[in-house]
Amino acid sequence: MKPIAIAVISSLLLCAAATQAKLPAPSDEAKTKAAEAAAKTAWSNKVADYQLCKSMDRVAAKYDADAKKAAKATKPPTATPACADPGPFVAAAPASAAASAAAAAPAASAAKKS
Repeated sequence: MKPIAIAVISSLLLCAAATQAKLPAPSDEAKTKAAEAAAKTAWSNKVADYQLCKSMDRVAAKYDADAKKAAKATKPPTATPACADPGPFVAAAPASAAASAAAAAPAASAAKKS
């Protein structure tokens, strides 16, 4: 029984030591993909908020219409901001392309002055 317990404990210690290893830093490509995924998630959340807002407007309009048909008194609606459509998802340009474009712009303007 003791040898089994010792073997289990030693294997757990080895596994714990292996999990303490330091992971390498993410590459630029991985950072770009992560940033794009975060932007797409934020856009998806905005789309979900927009769809929720539109559905709440439809429910409120139906409630008011049903109340008017039944000749029930209703409270005036609470003023809320209009639903903001986030539009289609647009991926951001890669940072390296933006940096090279920004570097080329001053060079081009300097060449025009000459």
